[in-house]
Amino acid sequence: MDMQSWLNGAVGGRYGNIIDGVAEEANGNASAIHNPARRDQCLGHFAESSNDDVDRAVTAAHRAWKTWREVPGPERGALLFRAADLLEQRVEELAFILSAEQGKVLAESRGEVMRAAKELRFSAGEASRIDGTTLPSEKRNGFAMTMRAPVGVVAAIAPWNFPIVTPVRKIGPALAYGCTVVLKPANLTPWSAVRLMDVFRDAGIPKSVVNLVLGSGRGAGEALVRHPLVRGVSFTGSTRTGADINAQLARRFVRAQLELGGKNPAVVLSYRDVGPVAKQIASAAFACTGQRCTAISRVVVLDSLADEVTEALTAELAAIRVGPAWDPAATMGPLITEQHRVSVLRNLAAGLDEGARLRFGGGVLDQGALASGHFMEPTLLDRVQPNTKLAREEVFGPVLSVIAVPDADRAFEVANAVEYGLAASIFTRDVDQAFRFMRDSQSGMVHVNHGTASEAHLPFGGVKGSGYGAYSIGHSNQDFFTELKAAYVQA
Repeated sequence: MDMQSWLNGAVGGRYGNIIDGVAEEANGNASAIHNPARRDQCLGHFAESSNDDVDRAVTAAHRAWKTWREVPGPERGALLFRAADLLEQRVEELAFILSAEQGKVLAESRGEVMRAAKELRFSAGEASRIDGTTLPSEKRNGFAMTMRAPVGVVAAIAPWNFPIVTPVRKIGPALAYGCTVVLKPANLTPWSAVRLMDVFRDAGIPKSVVNLVLGSGRGAGEALVRHPLVRGVSFTGSTRTGADINAQLARRFVRAQLELGGKNPAVVLSYRDVGPVAKQIASAAFACTGQRCTAISRVVVLDSLADEVTEALTAELAAIRVGPAWDPAATMGPLITEQHRVSVLRNLAAGLDEGARLRFGGGVLDQGALASGHFMEPTLLDRVQPNTKLAREEVFGPVLSVIAVPDADRAFEVANAVEYGLAASIFTRDVDQAFRFMRDSQSGMVHVNHGTASEAHLPFGGVKGSGYGAYSIGHSNQDFFTELKAAYVQA
């Protein structure tokens, strides 16, 4: 199936909220969504939810929670296993939609859908692994134990860079543990969420267990955070917005699960062959056009290795082919919007003003077939100083900085010297250095001799300005989606 032919027959629809199992009509102020690789292509019009819409969705989810929580865990898990199967069966259509509204190349979109299926299967298994403990009682003929209870309605607020896997990462464990959900996708990528709702419906998830409200963060998002029946908010997005959400929730003693920004380092201390190191770093830096929280954006390398590593990275960037998702040769797509491209270019210009040297790329691609999209060259800079804006602040685009340091001690210091702490990589043949970095790195996820790719069964999260609350994906989700209860029994 050809993506462009499929899109020609699929674009232009109008989509509203899905509340209490009913797909509603888009309201009069529905917003148009355009293809970032072809901005003249309107993908559809999507509702802008009101406070009343949000209230109806949360009320429906709360009503459904009273019965969903009583469904045995293995039965809930069976429905999620079925949803994972449907994701795989519909991978091509979902990848077309994902690439059309987000811009990433088809190979990445297919990979995202398949990763979502993996994570959903792990969550399905979690429905049978809700654990507690049994302890000796202080009293004769007594029993003491702990158990878990679902928190209730969860607001799942998702970002635009991973519009399939991130909602699944929130909805899957919520349903496994007995919670119900109101999903608010990013207003730039709502089409994927609409199709994802079809997956859960067709898998047999009862109506109202998952509800969808469309619209902006300032509108629907804020209304969700404020709603008194919402007992948990799982949010992925910027650190600033996450901090604001957490402050609001703390006043009402509502729990938060926050996945926020990153400024992730790759520390390079030694290697047998520089080629695989550069390949790992480039893959982690430029996947999703650098628009992901776990992207490597800093290479902290010993002075003695800096030139060789920089040359190897330059060769990797030269091999990247920028283009639209439907181009089979493309390996990197456009930025999400023109506004975001301007922001990335502004950060790049600031880095050059601070003394960095441009080694590759840095330009806008606006000729020929790329003229109608938000394309930019993959970019590499060296001579970046650790205390500059480019070295410390999140760019969220295809820009990679090389920072040279004299020794391992300084490398570890520079790696930690930012407000973020999401993911970090080290490349070394010295096992002592590797374990020291694993221990001392101020990050939630540490990678040794490979990029910042996570796996579908391990906890995912960060520290410092990169996250707050229970980590997602793994069994750590239990700490967010359930409440701990102690029980005392006298025989």
